Amino acid sequence: MKKIFIYTLLFSFFFLWSCNDDSHPIGQKFVVAFKDSNVDFSKIDNERTINLVYSEVAEQNGQIHIRITEDKATYNVDYSTSIVATNHEIILPIKKGETSTSFTFKNLIYPFDRSDKSIQFEITKIDYPAAIIQGYSSTKISFENSTGGTIEPQIGGPNQPYQVFVDLSKDTQTKVKRDSWDLGFYNGSSFRVVLNSSIYMAVKKLEETDLSKVTKASVANLINEVAVGTFTDSNKEYVDHPAGDILKTAIAEIKETDNPVYLLNLGYEVGKGTPAEGSVLIAGDSRGWKKVKFIKKDEQYIIQYANLDDTTFQEKVITKNATHNFEHFSFTTNNLVSVEPHKLEWDLSFTVFTNLIEGNGSYGYSDFVVNNLKAGVKAYRVDVTKEITYDNFNKTMIDETKFLNDQRAIGDSWRQVTSPQKLFTDRFYIIKDAEDNYYKIKMLAFLNSSGVRGNPKFEYKLIK
Repeated sequence: MKKIFIYTLLFSFFFLWSCNDDSHPIGQKFVVAFKDSNVDFSKIDNERTINLVYSEVAEQNGQIHIRITEDKATYNVDYSTSIVATNHEIILPIKKGETSTSFTFKNLIYPFDRSDKSIQFEITKIDYPAAIIQGYSSTKISFENSTGGTIEPQIGGPNQPYQVFVDLSKDTQTKVKRDSWDLGFYNGSSFRVVLNSSIYMAVKKLEETDLSKVTKASVANLINEVAVGTFTDSNKEYVDHPAGDILKTAIAEIKETDNPVYLLNLGYEVGKGTPAEGSVLIAGDSRGWKKVKFIKKDEQYIIQYANLDDTTFQEKVITKNATHNFEHFSFTTNNLVSVEPHKLEWDLSFTVFTNLIEGNGSYGYSDFVVNNLKAGVKAYRVDVTKEITYDNFNKTMIDETKFLNDQRAIGDSWRQVTSPQKLFTDRFYIIKDAEDNYYKIKMLAFLNSSGVRGNPKFEYKLIK
């Protein structure tokens, strides 16, 4: 049943997304469209696959004619294509039994000599019975903001080993191993440190201020308490508030003096093995414990840390960097690591996440989506009605009062992972990015065609 459900979902998406003409029932017309309407030239340092999708499985062979229109760009000088163009046209084959086709755009001018080049590919003719051109009939490769497309965040399947940061305006995604970092040092005006909630970290402030006096024996009574998912409401004090308010971190504001020692649960490694179909295996082995202390010195952080029974400690000085939300630190490398992109270059993150359950404290969630609240990205949910649908939603319908000061505006509200598993199709989301672009987002899948979790997919469109 899951395979049938997902196949039907994807079939419906590609057809309805590409067609606005209700007079043609499914199966009577063969629609071809580009998967994306824009591609960011600045992100192509070598080559990029340009995908086209069909409304149904091709029942015979055919051809797609694509015209190339250049602006300050020249074929075989600035760019080329895997299918050689003749008279500014390329012809793609439609092959029986397939649901899509593609060609490769090859960039020949990286690094760029100018930022006003563009190349447009437009479908002009389809050699196939009852074929029509609708939906994204063209795609433009330029330095302009994306106007929409479909994105499949590569979180890595049912173990969900990656956090994926998506930039809607550039139609790009950046992925990092979610256990590659431990702490985030805030680069804003306050001195705050956040936990890596994707690996279920937890922390408790101790009365002690001297690291050497904290031992495994002295905190033995806390080992089973300072953790995520104990179903005890009081354990919510051991995690950062999941709404994303930087003033509600589990680690208090860092001061110049009188800072306490913290007991730090490092959470879990990424799970290994293959779970049952439709399930996830997020948490692997325990990553152990640290004792840590934080100190503010001028505009820098100092972190002192050690294993529980160590009598000496290591120290690292961390300087703020205004281009990013956080400086990320790893106890594995004893150094800073690259995690989030530039704070203005991502809007959404697909990740494992520590949330709160009313009355039961903290709990781990998979298939979670957060918006970049620290950089001003906000969102709200729209419920579908007869009058308001994803397709007809326009700029006049945006309600500024509904944008939430909560990074969980999407969260887990787009899918149900308990039986019966389902994707909610009665809702979509409005995103306002840090540059005041508005996008509407519709979730398309969290399972692949084989029913395997950790395979999200969504469509988005710029609201003009």
